[in-house]
Amino acid sequence: MSKIRVSFYEDNARLSETLTWIIESCEDFILVGVHFDATEVIEDLKNELPDVVLMDIEMPQMTGIDAVRLISEKSPHLPKILMFTVFEDTSRIFEAIKAGAVGYLLKNTSGEKIIEGIRDVSKGGGAMSPAIALKVLSSFQEPKANPYDLTTREVGVLRRLVEGDSYKLIAAHFFISINTVEKHILHIYQKLQVNSKGEAITKAFRDKLI
Repeated sequence: MSKIRVSFYEDNARLSETLTWIIESCEDFILVGVHFDATEVIEDLKNELPDVVLMDIEMPQMTGIDAVRLISEKSPHLPKILMFTVFEDTSRIFEAIKAGAVGYLLKNTSGEKIIEGIRDVSKGGGAMSPAIALKVLSSFQEPKANPYDLTTREVGVLRRLVEGDSYKLIAAHFFISINTVEKHILHIYQKLQVNSKGEAITKAFRDKLI
């Protein structure tokens, strides 16, 4: 099985060390690039060929969002880009996604969730911190008509997934067994025609299902 090639752009030295440790601790990842600014991003991608890039927003000389735009316009190699930032405002979130990012994680995200996010986007899914997901959802005034025939309970379970709940927390919230939660999630995936939580969340945002 080929490893997921990961590079990142982060100008905070301490956080850069932490990200390096997190990525190198995973047997299915290979860290191919560590950068403190994005001024040479096109050349970096050409040399490193990452599958996934973690991109800070606030960096010297060039912002992460400008770097994503540049990648989308000029780079022959188009990795999956996961924003990694302290900014939670919806304007930056939508600007990053419009530029070409497929995920948006806050810097207080746990190492486990960062790893999960990298894996999700590498498989074609999306990844967002729960707080970001809620901001995106709240930006829509009214939900769209349900085009996937989700039941009321399935919509409720999907909402809890978006909010970052584990299977155990979802089971407790609805007073059902974890096995029943798993069945609901399987049905949700089948109806949405997705294969991961990240893809389900992305489709929930795109089609305004919640």
